[in-house]
Amino acid sequence: MGNPLTAVPMKAARWSAEHPWRAILGWVAFVAIAVGLAIAIPTHEATDADYRIGESGRADAMVARAHLEQPDTENVLITAKSGDLDTAAAEKAAAAFTAAAKATHGVADVAKPQWNKGRTALLLSVELDHGVEHADAVQAVTDGVQEDFSDLQVREAGDLTLDDAINDRVADDLGSAETISLPVTLVLMLLAFGALIAAGIPVLLAGTSVAATLGLLAALSHLVPADSTVSSMIVLIGMAVGVDYSLFYLKRAREERDKGRTTLDAVEIAARTSGHSILVSGGAVIASMAGLFVVGNATFNSLAIGAILVVAVAVLGSITVLPALLVKLGRWVDRPRVPLLWRVNRKIGRGGISSRLLSPVVRHPVVALGLSGVVIVGLAIPALGMKTHSDTLDTLPASIPQVQTVKDISASFPADEGASARVVVRSDGASAQQVTAALDDLTRKAVATGDFVASGRGVQTSQDGTTSLIVLGMPFDETDPRVNDALLDLRGDLVPAALDGVVGRTGAYAVGGDAAESLDFAQQQDGRLVLVIGFVLLLTMLIMATTFRSIPLALVSTVLNLASIGAAFGVMTLVFQHGWGSGLLDFTSPGFVVDWLPLFVLVVLVGLSMDYHVFVLSRIREHMDDGLPTRLAVERGIADTAGVVTSAAAVMVSVFAIFATLSMIEMKMMGVGLSAAILLDATLVRLVMLPAILVLIGDKVWWPWKPRRPRAQVVEEPEPAYAGSYVE
Repeated sequence: MGNPLTAVPMKAARWSAEHPWRAILGWVAFVAIAVGLAIAIPTHEATDADYRIGESGRADAMVARAHLEQPDTENVLITAKSGDLDTAAAEKAAAAFTAAAKATHGVADVAKPQWNKGRTALLLSVELDHGVEHADAVQAVTDGVQEDFSDLQVREAGDLTLDDAINDRVADDLGSAETISLPVTLVLMLLAFGALIAAGIPVLLAGTSVAATLGLLAALSHLVPADSTVSSMIVLIGMAVGVDYSLFYLKRAREERDKGRTTLDAVEIAARTSGHSILVSGGAVIASMAGLFVVGNATFNSLAIGAILVVAVAVLGSITVLPALLVKLGRWVDRPRVPLLWRVNRKIGRGGISSRLLSPVVRHPVVALGLSGVVIVGLAIPALGMKTHSDTLDTLPASIPQVQTVKDISASFPADEGASARVVVRSDGASAQQVTAALDDLTRKAVATGDFVASGRGVQTSQDGTTSLIVLGMPFDETDPRVNDALLDLRGDLVPAALDGVVGRTGAYAVGGDAAESLDFAQQQDGRLVLVIGFVLLLTMLIMATTFRSIPLALVSTVLNLASIGAAFGVMTLVFQHGWGSGLLDFTSPGFVVDWLPLFVLVVLVGLSMDYHVFVLSRIREHMDDGLPTRLAVERGIADTAGVVTSAAAVMVSVFAIFATLSMIEMKMMGVGLSAAILLDATLVRLVMLPAILVLIGDKVWWPWKPRRPRAQVVEEPEPAYAGSYVE
């Protein structure tokens, strides 16, 4: 193809073929050393300070500097098990709980019981000692009181118990996904190759790439703190690209051996063609994942580092240890064969079922492009109305008991567990009494608007008297648009009016809290989503233009990427915002898409889809180099690669679809978004729209490169004999 990148995989493959044991043992040593790093160097996980953004981040930093962080608290809610609440029994239960809890190790204090307005619920707030990481002892007291007062419902929920329950559920979900995904991937590889060793090699390479990356990330986390979700993302991306790259290489090597070439020749040709495609597609995935850095968020920075690293490791393994394994195994790479699968695989031949669907697309490109375009546009239109919001209680599984308890506390005591705002003041001149008076006045005026309720905690002041804060509750659900309106009013009018004359010239104030953090994140992301899309598409367009030396082809690739993104966002909107298929997937629609997912799906989709996009175009370009006319080159190139693309997409769709069956709705959103996106992209976009566009544009699609003049007569190549034995 004339591209200098071709020399890299060829040189790597040649060296590995000549020194197979060095390449294999070198890879084993590399993985072992990387895993050893994870054991020797503990991973540095991101702290709360790493996630601070905007005004809410400034408020949180002011609270931390003044040592005003509140100790962890657990809330105990006492309600009727059925019918009306027996208030006398509830107060006895509260007294019994208070006495037992105060005598429990790790409990600092138990607040006076608090009734809600209708006296239908009684709330006790339990303050834990600093440093207490679990609330098991308090839960034991709660369970004991529940046994003694069986006519009441005594439930506990707080930050610690809710976080523990969520972490346990996420761990169970991810464990289930990993347990199911491995055998599913192996089965799909068996269908693709029909032989056990050939099927196991891609899974082995992907698994070792993931293991090495997790080890290397432990050391890198001291430069870029690791988010708690990065390990799962590395497994997800690493298995997808690792299997894909091995699949490309193995399929091409087998194809060349089917033509009678020796193992060494087959490996060299695979390195020159598929190896080149792996380098280019790996660069495209890395460029796409780098778009996450544009957001400037600790979570996305960590995800970007993990994704880039695992792709780079997978590429390295594909162009070094994989050729060495193929040379050492020789004909044994296709042993032992699974008789039925082997015969089916050989009978279908190159291109599989997908190649048989290509002929009408090439014969009627206008109709094919029109019909597929209508489907993609129809799916993309709902994305125009996509609503995003940070995760809330509504996005957590209702089957977690603590979730329902927090919801009930929020409904009865909105200032304690509902949406809230925290006003923090640091004064350089006014006395603590003046600041307290100003904050009390702010509380009265805020409550008078009807958008806020007093928390009952009053003004809290640091020991040095320079920093004070109040908490204002909001009688709205977390996703209610009035929450953001109230916060903007608080920040823009109420707080400045109350505090501008108090803080002094070097003082400061800020409005924070969970609701404010969600607003700040949304505002930051709204301004950068377009930048990320532009960055990713521009970078991948430049890669395509450089690789294929074709400006029209780079533009076509960008347009197809946009089509895939639009369709993916549309599917996510229909399913999770409007609730399509919610019964089938067993979830209740929260009415929005979790805010970080569109960006994540965008970069993963563009990155992974470029894998087989580059693979297909490289094969078409090979046929153009041989002098075939564009129409025939397109038809043969896609027919040659359709089986590989189908197998690669099947692996990704299957693995991502597993996540759609998990209980956490964020996992479902990621699974549905990615599986639907890859399915549409690998079929409708790349196998219908792409060949239709290439046929319609003709030779001009390769401008400024000029293809050779078509051969006067094209002699059809005979189908491979698939005899099952190879010339060594």
